[in-house]
Amino acid sequence: MSHRLLVRAGFVRQLMAGHYSLLPLAVRVRSKIIDVVREEMTRIGSQEWILPAVHPAEIWQRSGRWEVMGDEMFRLKDRKGTDLALGMTHEEIFTTLAQELSSYRQLPQMWYQFQTKFRDEPRPKSGLLRVREFTMKDSYSFDADQAGLDRSFDLHHGAYTRVFARLGIPALPVQASSGSMGGSASVEFMAPTPAGEDLVVHCPSCQYAANVEKALSALPAVQDGEALATPERFDTPEVRTIEDLTRLHGVPAEHQIKTLVFIADSRPLLVLVRGDHSLVEQKLLDTTGARAVRPADADEIKSALGALPGSLGAVGVTGLTVLADHALAGRTAMTTGANQDGVHLRGVDVARDIAVTHWADLREVRAGEPCVECGTALQVVRTVEVGHIFKLGYKYTEALGVTVLGQDGTAVKPIMGSYGIGIERAIAAIVETHHDEKGIVWPAAVAPFEVAVVPIGKADEQTAAVVDDLYGRLRAERIDVVLDDRDERPGVKFADIELVGIPYRITVGPRGLKDGVVEVTTRATGETVQVPVAEAAAHVAALLRSAD
Repeated sequence: MSHRLLVRAGFVRQLMAGHYSLLPLAVRVRSKIIDVVREEMTRIGSQEWILPAVHPAEIWQRSGRWEVMGDEMFRLKDRKGTDLALGMTHEEIFTTLAQELSSYRQLPQMWYQFQTKFRDEPRPKSGLLRVREFTMKDSYSFDADQAGLDRSFDLHHGAYTRVFARLGIPALPVQASSGSMGGSASVEFMAPTPAGEDLVVHCPSCQYAANVEKALSALPAVQDGEALATPERFDTPEVRTIEDLTRLHGVPAEHQIKTLVFIADSRPLLVLVRGDHSLVEQKLLDTTGARAVRPADADEIKSALGALPGSLGAVGVTGLTVLADHALAGRTAMTTGANQDGVHLRGVDVARDIAVTHWADLREVRAGEPCVECGTALQVVRTVEVGHIFKLGYKYTEALGVTVLGQDGTAVKPIMGSYGIGIERAIAAIVETHHDEKGIVWPAAVAPFEVAVVPIGKADEQTAAVVDDLYGRLRAERIDVVLDDRDERPGVKFADIELVGIPYRITVGPRGLKDGVVEVTTRATGETVQVPVAEAAAHVAALLRSAD
């Protein structure tokens, strides 16, 4: 929805997939969003910088992320053949500047910038919501200890909460995976929208919220059947899926073990989840600490287990890492593949028959499952990430050799945090939330113009004089005003102003001026009131103050 409206209303134009030109109206909105973010960063004591967008490969290699970032990093060489990258983010680069810090007395530090980021997204889509080139407000904190990091993290959490409230974005802070950023904790700020690609698990009672990549639930126990002394083989020649085993042999999915084979950094491993559950690959990444994981292909599966998908299992398997989801702990009378095509095992006791290397939370939480905090049925909503804050820890200061003299005279590594807001994505998120059948409905704080003055009817000296005076009074009130003096019918002007989303419209025409009034229309409600000409500017100023 946001992309269609931003194109129709003349805010953006696509150059190629994932790359957009911002037209004058969008530039005005972008500037106002940046102003809001800058005010809140200044409020918590952060200092603004501007760092290069082109980075030497060597710094990314030292942090270990030259390989981790994979195909999403734009890489290039200069005329001398030196490897370079277009900046995806700036942890490494800010950390090199922190090398100039020498004493704990110089900490804490909070630094931020507005800078273009480049990410070679495999599937850029939804307009400004998923692009390859965008502006990010990224900020970084350097503290002497964990308590300092906690304080910097909380300051950014509060600043982000205020930013999104001022922008009119209903952002929900949720627990999230740190992914390639690393670190001990992260919180995403997620805006609900059907156009979003992220699923958030949310409790309506206690406000527990987490990205599906991190979410937990209090899964009800399953009553197992009677255990067998040893697993029993049975033929399943037509079984290829969990559903086949249920349909053809009457084994409920919750009593099956789903066995998946993955390659983690070139190393095969088995992943076990309950038959009716889905694996979250990010949880697998977080659990293994691998740089990359992928499903094994048919040849790799056959080599590892001797069978093809549909008849896989972990009973009696040795020499392979076996990761199992917590939902399988203590389960008996389970059914799984026998690692022979067309054969399964029933009566499996997980603790007795499977050598689990590591237990972990691997499954995807589903709507209706009990909240882990209060037991209320969880909801799952589609969202888009508009902000993300991380406790990075020592990953970058350690890799790049940053130390300061501590209070006791010994060398101390500063501990870091990282915090980001996508500016153009915020534009799209606002439109996703604030629109109707007529077009965009910008909150006043970020609207390209706060009010439009629209003369209608036959042009005459009185109307022109009132329009000029009103325009001047509005500017004197420091109101962002545009004059629509196009030679168009009133209906065309009104429709365009509604599409663009200007919060207030003042209509000036001969009929109203006979009675000494103009019409003030509120875009969000459609309400129109008549206001004396002399009071119109002050009336709109009061409306804007009340909207803050």
